[in-house]
Order: sequence, then structure tokens, then C-alpha cells
Amino acid sequence: MSVPSPATPTAPSARRPIRPLPDELISQIAAGEVVERPASVVRELVDNALDAGARQITVRLVGGGVRLIAVEDDGCGIPRDELPVAVQRHATSKIRDLAELEAVQTMGFRGEALAAIASIAELALLSRPADDPAGHAWRLDARTGELQPAARPPGTTVEVRELFYATPARRKFLKSDATELAHCIEAVRRHALARPDVGFAIWHDGRLVQQWRACTDLDPTLAWQRRIADALDGDFVAAGIAVDASAGPLRVHGLVGRPDMARSRTDRQFAYVNGRYVRDKVVTHAVRSAYEDVLHGQRQPAYVLFLTIDPHAVDVNVHPTKIEVRFRDSGAVHQAVQRAVEAALAAPRSAAAGAAPLSATASGGLTTATTATAAAPEGHTATPSDPTRWDTTRYRGHASLPLSVREPTPWPRWAGWPEPPAALGGGEAAVYPVPQTGPHASPLTDPSAPPDGGASAPHAVTQPSTATAPGDGGPPTTDTVTPPGEASPDAWPLGRALAQLHGIYILAENAHGLVLVDMHAAHERIVYERLKAQFDRLGDGGAMPSQPLLIPATFAATPLEVATAERCGEALLRLGLEVAPLSPQTLAVRAVPVLLAHADAVALARSVLAELDQHGGTRVLERARNELLATMACHGAVRANRRLTLDEMNALLRQMEATERSDQCNHGRPTWRQLTLRELDALFLRGR
Repeated sequence: MSVPSPATPTAPSARRPIRPLPDELISQIAAGEVVERPASVVRELVDNALDAGARQITVRLVGGGVRLIAVEDDGCGIPRDELPVAVQRHATSKIRDLAELEAVQTMGFRGEALAAIASIAELALLSRPADDPAGHAWRLDARTGELQPAARPPGTTVEVRELFYATPARRKFLKSDATELAHCIEAVRRHALARPDVGFAIWHDGRLVQQWRACTDLDPTLAWQRRIADALDGDFVAAGIAVDASAGPLRVHGLVGRPDMARSRTDRQFAYVNGRYVRDKVVTHAVRSAYEDVLHGQRQPAYVLFLTIDPHAVDVNVHPTKIEVRFRDSGAVHQAVQRAVEAALAAPRSAAAGAAPLSATASGGLTTATTATAAAPEGHTATPSDPTRWDTTRYRGHASLPLSVREPTPWPRWAGWPEPPAALGGGEAAVYPVPQTGPHASPLTDPSAPPDGGASAPHAVTQPSTATAPGDGGPPTTDTVTPPGEASPDAWPLGRALAQLHGIYILAENAHGLVLVDMHAAHERIVYERLKAQFDRLGDGGAMPSQPLLIPATFAATPLEVATAERCGEALLRLGLEVAPLSPQTLAVRAVPVLLAHADAVALARSVLAELDQHGGTRVLERARNELLATMACHGAVRANRRLTLDEMNALLRQMEATERSDQCNHGRPTWRQLTLRELDALFLRGR
């Protein structure tokens, strides 16, 4: 049986003359770009209502929006003599010249939506200007151009009936009424998230299916949080992490979900640029990069992010749907978004399901354990806190990295908190012992300091030191905590250790109930963050140390790769990568980062150049470095079935409280879970 060859387009037999297309065909071609489904019409009409200053917008649908879409608003309205102009192609009140086009601040500006919709559906406008002294409303039939008196309050109603009646083939591609309704609701939801000061209501077949009331009597922040809770869900607001950061004129603010709130779909990802919902690869890539080592597998983060940027620095005239934008400096935007989200995710989460970072009080009283780096006495051997003298190969096959404890640490006290067990010493003098040394040392207390001149480091007895920020790369330690009087229940959010379960989990008690900790995953994250911080400090003036190649690696490059290498030469050097053009078609890799000296230099260079071209920045090298450090941390973390003392368990808990991103291990799995007293009571049917 012969297989028919695929059909190929053929040129017309006779040449046709070049002629202008008729206006109706032009509008239908434009409609193919603007109107994909009923939700596209809803989006365009709600854009116009918001630009008109509406404070209440009602969307009425019949048959999933195919039979009827009516958008009512209480905006400024359209005067009678402007109604016929409103349905003409490229007619708008929002821009007047090129200067306004280059700094668009309205939702719509192209002036083609109504004309495009009118070419494929029955369109009617009903409007009454708010400032009309006569108070008359007029109705325009877009197909006939007939104007008739009507009655309605100030504002505008746009009715779209029998969508795609003029192009029946397009109707065949529509889904069921329920599916099209869901898309229409999602289109309005995107507007509602950005405008909590505006009320939205959606009716379908005469029934109210969705409503978001205007939040005009609240503080803007509270109004925005209430709108997110109404439009998405309350748990996202309660358990989300606030983001608010600025980089020059660019501001990034919003809410991001904790890694354990990640989903399998991207339906909870909302990005806005100057109030406009966008799907932009730069923003998406930046957020994904920030979540890189805290998400498990292909899970998708949830977020609602708003970017406020100079209108001259962003081009929204990229696509007729206005859902795509182009940034003038995409690298700066990528960096700002990534850093803002990373900073929000870095703070350890409290056991009370909050997102507040663990920090010391101004009075120096209540505080959680923080990392510290003490000045080593003269003649002391190098430790991992001194990366210039640290032999990283020592840890590749090592059983564990140290989690040492230094000073006596008092037990936190508050009303209702039981006394510490006798194993911890009890009373005011409950302390952690000085780390032991020798062949039988515990993995959490053996300092394991790298050798210096063949001598082993003494056990880590140090003077009290100044606390540094979590994740600064110092050796994992627990400093002295001396709270005056009674401690707050959140002084140690992860509480105190009670026992070890099957050599895998640590059971701890805090003010909220029971905490379960995966000790290997938790220690793995602690070691990983220390390794990253230590190697970050290796750079000189912000540049990653590089190693020249004895024989440069050359490869055939595309013109785009050559242009990117020439344009981003300084950025490549800061990354520890030296790439130089040898010819218009050839690039040579002359140096690579020290830590990646054994990597494929050509593949590394190609990946870096691709990301630099697409996003204005790259994390290829950092990603490759982190993969190596993650492997080292995994092999260096305390293993399952390792029996720990209560002191070692508590040292691990204190380190988790002081470590960035300690809620997840390097592979994105959770490191601890909280079981509240209420949840425990429910398990045993208490109070019923």
C-alpha cells in the first residue's frame, strides 16, 4: 500500500495583480489575531471599561459567551457623536502621537478591538456620558450604523451577539459552554487581581457565577490581600510570602507561594507589568530560577507579582493581544525579579505557618540561633570558613560535614513549657557539650577541620563571636542564646528535641505542637548553603575565579553566538568564563571557572551564551556549580540510622532556624512538618 505524499502548496497558475484588501477582510484578519475565543472579547471589553474609569464592571454571558457577551460599566461613557467613530478601525482616545505610544499607560491603545469584533459578530454600543447635561443614552448598531435613543445610567454597555457568525469555521474550534465560561472567568480574574478597587460580577445564563466586591474602604495592602484571597484562595494569602523590593526605578512586589505550595500546573502564576497581565519569558524564567533548588521535580511555583517600571522602558506594542511585552533592559528586569523572590524564599519559615524571618531583637534579647564566625587564634588550622585554605576534595568521600556546637545554650522558657529533660542537664544550666574529637566522634560534633601542614585541628573551643547573617558561609554552629526573663514561644520555632524515630526522623516539641524533622534532608540543606556561601566569597571583586585552559577549546559558532560573546565579554569574565572570537564563525573558550574545570567547556559556553542572549543574564555556571555542591552536601550530611544524642538533635534544630531555605532540602523535598495540638486532638477525637 503506497503512502500518499504530503500536500504542498502550489503557486497560482496565473499571476494576480497586487491590490489593497477590502476593509471587511482586513478586519477579519485582525480579528483572527485579537479574538481567539469568547474570553478574548471579554478581555478587550474589560480593558476598555477600566480605561474609562469604571468602578463596577458586570459581564453577562449566554451560551459560554458565544450567543451573548455584554460588558456593563459605570465609567465616563461615550458621547453620541463619537459612537460611530468608536467602531472604526484604528480609532481610539488613548493615544495621539508617537510619544504617547512609547509610554502607554492605558490597558488598550491600538483602536482595533471593536472593529475586529464587529467584523465577526453582531456588535452594539449603548452609552451615556457621565457629564452629559441632557442625560440621554444612545444605542449604536455597528452593522447598520443606526443610532437610537436608549435608557441607562451613566456608563457604557457593549453587546456582542452570535460570535463568529460571519466565520462559521471558527466556531468549530470552540469547546463546550462550560469550558468557554471557565476561560471567560479566568480572563476577568486576571483583571480583578490587579484592581482591588474595582468590583467585578459575572453572570451566565441569568445566574451569578462569580463576584468580587470592590475593596475601597481598606488600606491598599489589605485590599490587595483580600482580593487575592477572594480571587484565588485564603490559604495562599495566609501561607504565602510577601515580596517587596526595588532596584532603581523598578519595583517588584506581590506574593509568592512557599515551595510546598507548588502545583503541577501553571494556573496560579500571575505577572503584571504596570498593572497589565503579561506572559513574559523573562519574568517566568527569573521566578523559576529563584525557586531552582527548592522545588521538587517539575512542580510549578504559585505567585502574584507586580512590576512597576518606567513606561518608556517597556514596549507593550508587541502583539495585538497586548499580553506580550518587551523590556528595554531585560537583564536588569530578570535580575531584579530573581533577587526579590530569592530574598523572600531565603528566610526560614516559623513553625506558626508564618513567613517572618528569624532575627534578633533590637535589645539583643530574644533571638534564634544564628551562624557565627570567630577569629581563629594565631596558629589555628584552617576551617571551612576560610575557603582559600579549604581542600574541597576532602569532603567528597567524607561521611559527614561538621555541625559543631560551641557554647552553653540556655533552654527557652515560657508559661506552660515543661522543664527540660534530665538528659539535657535541666534547670538554668541546660547546655550543649563541647564537641568531642577522636576516631569515635559524632558526625554532628566532630569539627573535621581540613588539615594545615599535616596537623589536625584541635576541637572547636572558641571565644564567643559576633553573629552573622544566616547563610554567610561560616561553619555550622549554635551560638549562645541568653533571653532575659521568659522567652517567647517563637524564640526557638522548631522547639526542642524529644527523640529520634528509626534513626531517620527527629521528634521535637514546640509551642504549637509536634515537629517532625527529616534529619538527613535538614542537614543536607545546612551544609549546602554553607558551601554555596563559602564559594561565593572566593570571587575577587565579584568575579568568579577562573582557570585558563592549556589548549583553548574552539567550536563553530552561529553569528548570534559570536555577537553575544562580543557584546557580553565583561559579563562572561565575571562568571569566570573567557570566550573570544577567532573568526566570524569560530569561538574559543580560553578559561573556565575553577570549580567547573572538568566540565565540557564548549557545552558550557554554548549554554551560557544562549541564556545571555535570551534573558540578559545567565545562571548556567551557578547551576552547574550548585549541582556539584549539592552532591558534596548530600554525601557530607548525616546519614540515616545514625543515632544522635539530644544535644546533637537540638544543635541541628538551631542550625535549621538560622539557615536560609531550610524548609526544603537541595532536591526540593520538605525537611520538616508541623503537627499542631488541634490536629493531634482531632486524631484522637478529643473534644468531641
